[in-house]
Amino acid sequence: MATAAFEEIVEDFEFLEDWEDRYRYVIEQGKSMAPLDDALKVPATKVEGCASQVWLHAVVEDGQFHFDGDSDAMIVKGLIALLRRLYNGLEPESVLKVDARAEMTRLGLNDHLSAQRSNGLRAMIERVRSVAAG
Repeated sequence: MATAAFEEIVEDFEFLEDWEDRYRYVIEQGKSMAPLDDALKVPATKVEGCASQVWLHAVVEDGQFHFDGDSDAMIVKGLIALLRRLYNGLEPESVLKVDARAEMTRLGLNDHLSAQRSNGLRAMIERVRSVAAG
């Protein structure tokens, strides 16, 4: 149940043969995101459970869920970019139906992220789901 934008990432990953190329791709996705306004980097948007600093700011506008985020770690910022492609533009009810862990598994991320990064990814997914649930 991934968005078309996320399906593009899945297709791109199919062409990247080794993990180093995929890792660079994830980092580039993060670099291409606009930085989160410093005014939004507050305790209310900070994601607990991540080894690095992570902020997610989500809104529902015109019935569609959107979030932006930032991190002080390049790979984590890239993971935020992937999650944005997975969720942004969906109705909040649809956000809750997305099996983000399964979708990220399609990219092979589970095999290459440290335990801390995997825990942080889970924390980010839970934050997104929590906001979408209202």
